[in-house]
Amino acid sequence: MRIPLSWLREYAQVPAEATAEGVMAELVKVGLEEEDVHRPLDELKGPIVVGQVLSAEKEPQSNGKTINWCQVRVVPEGQEQTLTGEGIDPSGVQGIVCGAHNFEPGDKVVVTLPGAVLPGDFRITPRKTYGHVSAGMIASVRELGIGEDHDGILVLSTLGLDPELGADALELLSLYDEAAEINVTPDRSYCFSIRGVAREYAHATGTEFKDPAAGVAVAAATGPGYPVRLQDQAPIYGTPGCDRFVARTVRGVDPSRPTPTWMSSRLRLAGIRSISLIVDISNYVMLELGQPLHFYDLDKLSGDIVVRRANQGETLETLDGKVRKLDPEDLLITDDSGAIGIAGVMGGAATEVSDSTVNILIEAAHFEEVSIARSRRRHKLPSEASKRFERGVDWHVADEAAQRAVDLLIELAGGTADTTATDAGQEPAAVVIDLPAGYPAERIGIDFSEEQIVTSLEDLGAGVEKYDGGYRVTVPSWRQDLVIKEDLTEEIARLVGYDKIPATLPVAPPGRGLTRTQQQRRRVMQSLADAGLTEVLSYPFVTKADNDTFGSPDGAGRSALKLANPLSDEHGYLRTSVLPGLLETARRNHSRGFRDLAVYEAGLVFLPGERLGSASIPPLGALPAEDVLDDLYGGIPDQPLHIAAVFMGHDSPAGANHTPRPWDWADALDIARLIGDVLGVELVIEQGLHQAFHPGRTARILLRSGETVGYSGELHPKLLAARDLPARTVAFELNAELLFAAAPDVIVAKHISTFPLATQDVALVVDADTPASTVLDALREGAGELLEDVALFDVYSGAGIEAGKKSLAFGLRFRANDRTLTAEEASEARAAAVALAAERFGAVQR
Repeated sequence: MRIPLSWLREYAQVPAEATAEGVMAELVKVGLEEEDVHRPLDELKGPIVVGQVLSAEKEPQSNGKTINWCQVRVVPEGQEQTLTGEGIDPSGVQGIVCGAHNFEPGDKVVVTLPGAVLPGDFRITPRKTYGHVSAGMIASVRELGIGEDHDGILVLSTLGLDPELGADALELLSLYDEAAEINVTPDRSYCFSIRGVAREYAHATGTEFKDPAAGVAVAAATGPGYPVRLQDQAPIYGTPGCDRFVARTVRGVDPSRPTPTWMSSRLRLAGIRSISLIVDISNYVMLELGQPLHFYDLDKLSGDIVVRRANQGETLETLDGKVRKLDPEDLLITDDSGAIGIAGVMGGAATEVSDSTVNILIEAAHFEEVSIARSRRRHKLPSEASKRFERGVDWHVADEAAQRAVDLLIELAGGTADTTATDAGQEPAAVVIDLPAGYPAERIGIDFSEEQIVTSLEDLGAGVEKYDGGYRVTVPSWRQDLVIKEDLTEEIARLVGYDKIPATLPVAPPGRGLTRTQQQRRRVMQSLADAGLTEVLSYPFVTKADNDTFGSPDGAGRSALKLANPLSDEHGYLRTSVLPGLLETARRNHSRGFRDLAVYEAGLVFLPGERLGSASIPPLGALPAEDVLDDLYGGIPDQPLHIAAVFMGHDSPAGANHTPRPWDWADALDIARLIGDVLGVELVIEQGLHQAFHPGRTARILLRSGETVGYSGELHPKLLAARDLPARTVAFELNAELLFAAAPDVIVAKHISTFPLATQDVALVVDADTPASTVLDALREGAGELLEDVALFDVYSGAGIEAGKKSLAFGLRFRANDRTLTAEEASEARAAAVALAAERFGAVQR
């Protein structure tokens, strides 16, 4: 909404020296948002004066064009020019070349003298053209930046003006005015008017507000006016589509009269193009009071006006010349000929006001918001009227707006008003809200005084009645957004001042905070970032082949959730593994030159069960019963959290005296183990097999209970080639939900002994298919409590080892918490470990 300051000053105490920026700063205090400043003088600079054409000699040119060589007086006759500068004639008569032909000698025009600047940084200087030195320019409204008229230069008599020669044309055309543009949120519809903004400015500055509606004296009707019937008998959206229709008649208007410059200037600054006096009056009243009007050519109406819903197959030619097929939900203004307008959106061409209109019927109606919004969207017809109607218009301002239009038509267009008037409809009940006395303080955190509460509400225009324990507030008719006590509380805080609200955080209640799972997830995600990996996010939409490849280790087809309306037919399933999206992210980065990459993602996967969906959907407007909710939740697929990572290239960039090491399967396994360490979960690693991973370079990761939680290793060469990924790319994926469930509530740190360490190594020969992890578990169990750690450091098969066998070399670390171990104690523990491995696997010490 653009607010011309000269207009605002009529109803609010805006200082004469105030600027648009200053006005917006005040309005921001009461919750309005500043947008822009519109100031014509930012692009216009004088001298731009009133001149009179003394002569205009037509001179045909060789290019087929005819120009006028004009002598233009720019100072009163008998006076000398006081302006100086290159091209300024002291006599006050300028020689000017003009290509327009819509004027004649004697006409008063706007003259831009040398030194002036027009919009677009167009500078006026004396210049030789068509054989003459043209010392200035006779301006059109387009050249002045105040309109789009292409008919030629601006002749001031067409505006009803007869100013003195040499007068400041910028002041004459009200171009010294400026406008502040604000953003009006949907709940503040009353601010789509000068009336509403002036009220808010008075709130912000604590000054007096003069209501423009109160200044309109509505004439008492001597009888019913033009017949109007409201026939929306079956309201679609809960209330009648039209609950008030005011109609007034003005006869004998002169449509040829020009729009006064003060009105056209204000409309222009407000962002509305001046069209004709009658149309401009309609727009002017709408901007001033917030009530959209519609003017009908009275002589084109036939029969009573009826407000009703559209019939099936009905059409209407609107003012933009398009024939529109109407919907039965559209609210229409009709007469005996049929539809003559879509209510609150756009009028029909058949009853349009034109240059020959002499008798006018004024419509000032109140329409239901949703109906207007639906019609506007349905027909793609945004308008200034619909913008206001669909947000809410004051029911009580219709008669004042109609009277204001009548007064302006009489004053400016020479019309005569009928003494009759129509006011159809029924006044809605006022909204009354009970506000407990202590409620605003409880909600806002400020101890509002009774005076602050009552004064704030009365400043809004509300009626306030005190009762025991609170206030009974009658909401003003222009504030449709105030319906509950919270709304009133917000208004009190707004008018007292948001800056009065203390900037203190409330004390968090005890027993809250992150859940156990949230804490675990944060620790894991932070540890992966600390390890040098980069977190990414991918879409959960994948192909069926991706789910079959990554979702099942043995190649069996994985049950997956198919989307009813996918973004693409190819990616029509929800993922059962995080790796497909993660690999696509890696591929994209690799194709763009990022050769060394370590990325991870934590995301949900979707695992449908035997039942999917619900037999019925509960109705809206009521909380479903527990059994209904259980049924709904029972049809939702299981969605566990998975964590996956992909590594390709090298672990570090190349540098002087440094050769980076390629990522390999051991790195992926180490990062997977890191997650277990962070959570305090002991992971068991064994040889695994997964169709997406390289056979022989895949680890299956289990809990100590034997439950599989994921896989890690080098991805299958064929899969990497198909996705344009480097060979030897490695990855892992873990079911985080299982890890979180297995993690202890408290991770107890191991005791660190201060006594010396005793180390023993042992090499055991076992069958080639015996997993090293099971042998390691046997050594740990057999060694007893003195064993601090055991690790595999070598695997050998070949010369000296029997065929079908392999040698596993382990390093054992022994330490006691209370003493220094002897060599005999360490050897005995080692022997016990070897004995258990021999018993379980036939291990022979090498």
